[in-house]
Amino acid sequence: MRRRPGGELRDRLRRRDPGYRLVRRAARLTVVASLTFYGCRYGLGNVTLATYALFGTVATGSFAQLPGSAAVRARTLLAAVPVAWALVAVGTVLAVSTAAASAGMLVIGFAVAFAGVGGPRLVGLANALQLFYILACFPPYQPDTLPARLAGVTLGVVLVALAEVTLWPDPAPVSFPQRLATAAGGLADLLDTLAEVLVARPGAAEEAARRHARAAQLLDRVRMPRLPVTARPTSAGRRDRAWRDAAAAAQEALAVAESLASRPDVPGSGDADLAGALRRCAASLRRSADIALRRPGTPAADGPEPATPLPPSWRAAGPARLRVDAAVRTLADQVGTYATAVGIATGPRGRHAARPPEAGADRFWYADRSTWSLYRRRFRAHLTPRSVYLEGAVRLAVALAAARVIAGVVNLQHGFWVLLATLSLMRASASDTRTTLRPALVGTLAGGAAGGLLLLVSPERQAYAALLPLALVLAFGVGPLLGLGWAQALLTLLLIVVFAQLNPSSWQLAGARVVDVAIGAVVGVLAGLLLWPRGSGGELRRNAGAYLAASGRVAERIVEAFASGADARAAVAAARRAEALATASFVQYHGERHDPRLSHVDWDAVLTAAHRAAYGGQALLADRRPGVLAPWPGPAAALVGWATRLRDGYADLGRQVTRGRVDRPPASADPPGDVARQVHGMVRDGEDRPEVLALVEVDGWLADLDGHLRRAGTALPDEPAQPMRPPAVTSHSPVSQSDGPPTTR
Repeated sequence: MRRRPGGELRDRLRRRDPGYRLVRRAARLTVVASLTFYGCRYGLGNVTLATYALFGTVATGSFAQLPGSAAVRARTLLAAVPVAWALVAVGTVLAVSTAAASAGMLVIGFAVAFAGVGGPRLVGLANALQLFYILACFPPYQPDTLPARLAGVTLGVVLVALAEVTLWPDPAPVSFPQRLATAAGGLADLLDTLAEVLVARPGAAEEAARRHARAAQLLDRVRMPRLPVTARPTSAGRRDRAWRDAAAAAQEALAVAESLASRPDVPGSGDADLAGALRRCAASLRRSADIALRRPGTPAADGPEPATPLPPSWRAAGPARLRVDAAVRTLADQVGTYATAVGIATGPRGRHAARPPEAGADRFWYADRSTWSLYRRRFRAHLTPRSVYLEGAVRLAVALAAARVIAGVVNLQHGFWVLLATLSLMRASASDTRTTLRPALVGTLAGGAAGGLLLLVSPERQAYAALLPLALVLAFGVGPLLGLGWAQALLTLLLIVVFAQLNPSSWQLAGARVVDVAIGAVVGVLAGLLLWPRGSGGELRRNAGAYLAASGRVAERIVEAFASGADARAAVAAARRAEALATASFVQYHGERHDPRLSHVDWDAVLTAAHRAAYGGQALLADRRPGVLAPWPGPAAALVGWATRLRDGYADLGRQVTRGRVDRPPASADPPGDVARQVHGMVRDGEDRPEVLALVEVDGWLADLDGHLRRAGTALPDEPAQPMRPPAVTSHSPVSQSDGPPTTR
């Protein structure tokens, strides 16, 4: 049956704009912008008020990309009003000269862009806040108009916030806690099935394989690169840190469950006690998932509880059973970590776990810290040339300041458009910026030609007043759906329609728009070529290599802490810093056009190997006291030697990754022998201290590190990296921030 043209059009629109979010936003923006502009320009007859009301509406309604539900976005916009006032006021004062305005642009451009390190809300507001200063810092120098400017900005922002919750509000997006709770449910199903595998129920192994695939798929959906920028829990605050820790603990639990499921000696190796421990872990995961789905800030009645400790039946176990005991115990620890992290994320601020031993690592050090101290720590960590956020902020600030100098020196009629073009078209790498140049210029030329023709045919202001709603719909609804060229063409047409109503205009206005966009785009390209032209690719190589080396060192220091009580906190802190920079580089790299020279490294495998060493080691150290292996110096020394060899292997792989190519396996790290068999012999000879199982746990962890290291050193990506479509806007700003562990497997 032949489909109607209208049905095909709806299907195409649904594919390009799932949930009609873009259409809804364009409709809200058209209503608010039309009301504010008509009311201020024609109702009150105030051009300044109309200008700032309209651009306040457009800045926050189109250029701001905010996370959360409609109500959350509205609250964020209202909270940003005082910042907008400050930027407009500073821009108004510094408009006294080109030098002052350009210097202010350099400082404010950097500060606003770098503020995105703090989280997705700050990233989403960055472009809008830049526009408030940019608009105000251009002539004419009229400080007496500041009250009208502030009133216009306030009117525009407040009405956009009101429209977010009253005019066709978007459906609430799937939140990170919801995604994580679903993944935890899949992991709980897997653990229930593994309990059946341990007692050799027929068909349980096949069911475990199916449930493992489903759990892995669900947990893959909470990895940072898989999530929309606005859905990532990447802020510096306590709740987002806890969500990242919960996701990482779930990934660790999946890794341990995977190792259990893949061992040929596991089926039938357990008893009712071990199976019961796995079922308690599954129940704890489900209980924590229920807590995660509650309203943030409302703790559960009973609170999350870690899994019940394992029973003492290990004393009669053979080597195979000891390995399973150790794995289940590690799994229970990770489930307990997940439960605690969810409790921190959903409950009031405060300590949710006992402090670790003096030489240990505090897993939840942030639980009782103030929000201000956490943000200050985040900003300080990224004040380094190795941070992609610092690089992006410097690149954008220099480009905007240079564009402001050019606009002022050349005395362009509408210099604001130069900076608007630079802000809109700049990307995180020179190649991405160059790809935007041609469609942007072609689109601007087409829009300018159409606008110039319109100015020649109908110069009357009333015609443009009638065209304003249509121009708004086309610019913010149709243009983004059709691509960058169309978006620039229709935005150019909209600006001509607006400025033709603000001041007397001729067809030369269209030519000025084309020239300004060309200058702004060229400035952006030159800034990208001169300042870190490879984007995050170069920092990904360096930071990933440094993270591997730091992870190897922390693994060695943690085993030494178990063996002799050494203090591993310095190594843990260094690994956390390296992890923050590597994770930020990796996530931003996923938003750029991939560098073919970096396609010789499996970055997922590399960061997973580093993560298993750094985060897995911290998990062991947090749950076991330093010196726990000291009563057995022989096996402990052998494990320390193995950890040292693994450190060398991690350092070797890190050096190769820094070069951007892994062309040989890392240095070999042979295991010290069958530790589980040695422990079994000690137990048979009378050893009855449960702490002896820590030897098997550390041995299993080091064996897992060795396996991940070899996979990262030999695996290549499944296919050569393909160029990714660059984001439509805000790609010059940090796309995410995380100083927690990467949620990679």
